[in-house]
Amino acid sequence: MMEKKYETAPLKMWNKAKEIRMRIYKEIAEAKDKGKVLIGGGAESLIALPTGFDHAMLVGEPYGASVAFLYKENPELYMDMVEATEHAGYPRDLCAYMRNYLGSLLLDKYVFGGPFPRMDFCLQAGFCDTHSKWYQIVSEIEKIPYFSLDIIPFDWETSGESEKIKDLKREYIVNQIHEAIEWMEKTTGRVFDDEKFIEGVTNEFDSTSLWAKVCVANRAIPAPLDEKTMLTFYVLAVIGRPRKDVVDFYRELLAEVEERVQNQIAANPYERCRVMTDSQPPWFALDLFRLLESYGVVSIGAHYTLGLSGGWEYNEKEKTYDAATTPRERGIELRTRDDAAKALANWWLTTGTVCRGVRYSGAGKIQRMMDMVDKWHLDGVMLHLNRGCEGTSLGQMEIVQALLKAGIPTMTFEGNHADPREYDEPRTFARIESFMETLGLEKIY
Repeated sequence: MMEKKYETAPLKMWNKAKEIRMRIYKEIAEAKDKGKVLIGGGAESLIALPTGFDHAMLVGEPYGASVAFLYKENPELYMDMVEATEHAGYPRDLCAYMRNYLGSLLLDKYVFGGPFPRMDFCLQAGFCDTHSKWYQIVSEIEKIPYFSLDIIPFDWETSGESEKIKDLKREYIVNQIHEAIEWMEKTTGRVFDDEKFIEGVTNEFDSTSLWAKVCVANRAIPAPLDEKTMLTFYVLAVIGRPRKDVVDFYRELLAEVEERVQNQIAANPYERCRVMTDSQPPWFALDLFRLLESYGVVSIGAHYTLGLSGGWEYNEKEKTYDAATTPRERGIELRTRDDAAKALANWWLTTGTVCRGVRYSGAGKIQRMMDMVDKWHLDGVMLHLNRGCEGTSLGQMEIVQALLKAGIPTMTFEGNHADPREYDEPRTFARIESFMETLGLEKIY
């Protein structure tokens, strides 16, 4: 075994991240008993939108990942869930998160214990075509109302999208936000609190910008975080970004990560090679990151983990993405419902790079991946050809060609982020070990 190059230490915020995550899922289970509105919807919906109500929201994609992870602990129950979806007639080429969620709903088994929570209505933003239908199906099964917003993000900066088109998109979404609020008031018979809405929107800006700053800190050599660890942290922005406890968590996490950078505390004490991935990982098979560690390789994250709920803004001068500046940091005060609606629409349109990748792959996504290779000082890229997610897999082979043309070592492996039946671990490990060999690396331990 080679001598360690860097000091390492456990992350102080690790347990707190798990505590907040479980608190959110417990609040969902108890919401109806406590008189809260319980809502179902997608994680990349405008989840700050219902914060004007005393509510809880079960967002689907991370829940689908939790069902997938169940395979490690209770494979029999996992198979019961996915087979329930298939027996109901839903094909295996649908979003794997959606299939896991529907199986849990159809079996009436909540992954975190007890029956599946009974929701009051579904609220979804249709940036992903599959997900628009996802909550239509849920509403039909549960016989509950459903409101869907039509969301189309700004195109990548490489496209030169006009300000006129951007303004039309902003106006289109703002109008839908106002319509959704009126619909929710009518559906629930409750009054929407504008002050709480402004607070929720402001929290979303803070939490997503702070997560982007954590990701930027991971440019340091040695990297203070590895992707396996980041997967525990990023999910809080996905399921709870309008929450004050999530904002506070990310402030503390950023301070800890910056301290690790200053003191060269490494995620991998043997770090000698840096890679990234692109899509969701196979949630039931995160051991692939342990394999990388054994070669002294650290994955600094993924286009997915950095960009799904990261608040990013484009630096035109440097042709790169930086952590987005929040309206409050710009000195903008939100005073009214309309102020908050406009700020939320603009933030969603502007900052989410994964959402853009789902709608527009092509040159913009390639540029973002190249930017990550450069700014995070990468030696290679690993792309998960993910059969479970049509959106994040969009344009992958064009990305491979562009990376190889630029002389960047690149590998692919086939799988599914939420269905272990479509993941071959021995074959995947063999491909990774071959890739390590092409990088000139031998196992350290």
